[in-house]
Amino acid sequence: MKPVYLVATIAALAFADKGMAHEFWIDPDDFTVDVGETLLADLRVGQEFSGASMSYLPRNFENFTVISNGQVRQAEGRFGDIPALNMDGLEDGLAVIVHQTTANQITWSEWERFLNFANHKDLGDVTAMHAERNLSQEDVTEDYIRYAKSLVAVGDGAGEDGRVGLLTELVALANPYTDDMSAGMPLQLWYDGEVQPDYQVELFAEDAEGEVTITLHRTNADGVVMLPVEPGITYMADSVFLEAVEPAEDGDAIWVTHWANMTFAIPE
Repeated sequence: MKPVYLVATIAALAFADKGMAHEFWIDPDDFTVDVGETLLADLRVGQEFSGASMSYLPRNFENFTVISNGQVRQAEGRFGDIPALNMDGLEDGLAVIVHQTTANQITWSEWERFLNFANHKDLGDVTAMHAERNLSQEDVTEDYIRYAKSLVAVGDGAGEDGRVGLLTELVALANPYTDDMSAGMPLQLWYDGEVQPDYQVELFAEDAEGEVTITLHRTNADGVVMLPVEPGITYMADSVFLEAVEPAEDGDAIWVTHWANMTFAIPE
């Protein structure tokens, strides 16, 4: 399968208003844990692998589970717990942490900031789409929902990822802890029940010194993107979809963004 991708440097992204393009990701304390060891993971919001830890608050999520060996376990905790995930008793195998937030809302008071965000995330010609709906460019209200996954090796880490039913979802087609990653890490992008060809996937790579590199890639005709990876690096892949919605009353959202995210690491 021949990958299709486009690479850009951080400098090339400088035009984007990153202050309004915060990622949401699952940040395990360790991507490889021994059998019997506690699986700890933070939920973070921020930029370039730097972000605040979010508390365990059930009102803020629709789904928070860990899938391992075909078993689905609910993430349980006390209100306000940090890290948000603290789970014991996982067996040998690949653990897939899954989290879906409830909808949150933002109002863009400056059209250019919304436009920069849309350009950065490659959401299409939002100016034309906005005009076609006869929408004002003032105080653009957007809801946003995050759909995050993280791959953690427990013991030998053997196993595979699969679709878990999220509206938008990145699915790993290889296991970064057991498979040969020399040709790259294949991810398949889904939205609304269909694979997404020729779609942007943003890749964040953090090395042991905390230096972060950002590259842009595109899926092929099968919705698969082959991400270049190296041992000893932690990765976050991210892709965003824009949905038009009709507001029921003033102040309701006119757009909804759906964010797919996946974190994983490549062992040394």
